Order: sequence, then structure tokens, then C-alpha cells
Amino acid sequence: MLPRQSARAASCRQRSNMVTLAPTVSMAGMSVQADGTFAAHRTLPEETPVAIVINGTTQAIMMATPDDLADFALGFVLSEAIVTAADQIESLEILFHDQGCEAQMWLRDDRSTILKERRRSMAGPVGCGLCGIDSLDQAMRMVPRVGGEDLRLDRREVGDATQALRAGQILHRKTQATHAAGLLVAGEGIVLVREDIGRHNALDKLIGALAKSDIDPARGAAVMTSRLSVDLVQKCAVAGLPAIIAVSAPTAHAVRLADQAGITLVAFARGGGFDTYSHHYRILSEVTDVA
Repeated sequence: MLPRQSARAASCRQRSNMVTLAPTVSMAGMSVQADGTFAAHRTLPEETPVAIVINGTTQAIMMATPDDLADFALGFVLSEAIVTAADQIESLEILFHDQGCEAQMWLRDDRSTILKERRRSMAGPVGCGLCGIDSLDQAMRMVPRVGGEDLRLDRREVGDATQALRAGQILHRKTQATHAAGLLVAGEGIVLVREDIGRHNALDKLIGALAKSDIDPARGAAVMTSRLSVDLVQKCAVAGLPAIIAVSAPTAHAVRLADQAGITLVAFARGGGFDTYSHHYRILSEVTDVA
């Protein structure tokens, strides 16, 4: 049987006022629909980097909801066959830091030997996006502030962006199993589309295609078929994309990072409507205070 979460970890949960540890956060936004513009409050999932540290060595960093982290850590080492049974873990402790969390565990001697023999770079699931990063600071890295202050997107093209993206989703039509990332250029529609089974991979492909083109990133917005997590915002900021439009929800931390990076973040873009959470001016001429 695994040891229960230590008193030290529990006290860290109470002491850590620098880190949002609740699994969800209510955030204000603006909902733009066919019948008007309204203040909106959504309950968004929180995400934080969680380092899986085994015998003092980081095996992977995963972006995760800060809840049930002991279960998460155990499931990870079991599913990766680092251990084959829970009793092969001598201790497991969840520690909270300003930059994220650590799941620190020590293995029985026989499993430690096996781990050393098979140690490799953990690729992780395609949906993770940060697997293999071995520093909490790197996972929560600062990003450059984007340009594109002159970019203006029509409300209709924003509301229709994810539907317009579907026209270029050739793999999805064949498989019903891929994500897509597209580039929406103001007044021109979707001009580039890339697909992959992983949303992060699709965005990487789009950024690569954009780098090979003569299109200035400041002219457009990334359009995603997925939710928006912090690593997608990081990628867009580095690529110089001033806006992101997604069919689903953002995480709370993605909203905070987009605001810091100067990115217009649009979510729930479907059926002609959408929510904006940061830098509304690129879409709206007048913004009501929704704080």
C-alpha cells in the first residue's frame, strides 16, 4: 500500500498562496453572439506543470490539473512500466512550488536497477505537449510579447473560423481522428492548414509551414480544433502569432499567459459566436468592462 500524502505536502497546499491549486477557476470574458455582446463568466480548468521525479531524477514534466496528483503519478509510472505494482514504490510525496508541482517518489532497489537500465527520454502521450522537459522553470518559461497591434479581425470571420477550417481537414474527413491548426488572415480566410493526431504537432506543422512562406504572422490568427492550453499559447507567442481562435475552452493559465504576451485569445468559436478573454481590441471596437 502506498504511503499517504505527507504532512509536509499537505502543509505546502495550505501555504502556497503564489500558486493556483484549485482544479478550476472562474474567469471573466466577453461572449459575442448573433443577438449581442454579453459579459461572460466561465469555469475553466486549471493547469500546472507536474514533474515526475523518480529517485531524484526528473523523468517527465506533464501539464495537468492540480488535483488527485498522487493518483496521476502512480498511474504514470504504472502505464510506463516503470513499476509493475504499487508496492514497488517506497515513498511518494506531492510537493507544491511557485512554478508547479513535483511528484517525488523512490523505488525499491530492484526496480531502481531496472529503471537505470531502461532509462530513456520519455516521449509521452501526443496530447501532452511538454513531456520530456526536465525543468519546471522551462515548462513555465516567459514568452516574448507579440506584435500585430494593427491586426483587426471581423466578428463574422472569427465566429466562422473553426467551421471554415473544416474545409481543409482532409485527414480528419478520412479518419475522424486528427486535430488541425490553420492560419486565418484578415479578409482572406483560412490560407494554411496542417493536421496531426496531436494538437501540439498540428500547430508545430503550421508554424513550420508559416516559416517557409512569405506570410507575416502578424497578419493572422492561429485557428485550433482543440482546447487551448498554456503550451499552445507559448508556441504562438514564439511564432509571433497575435491571435488564437479555438473551438473549445482555454485553461485559466492559458488566458493569463495570452494576456501577458499580448495575444488575443478567442475560445468557444462555433456557430458564429465566440468568447474573447484577452486583448479584445483586435476584434471589437468597443469593449464593455466585464471584470
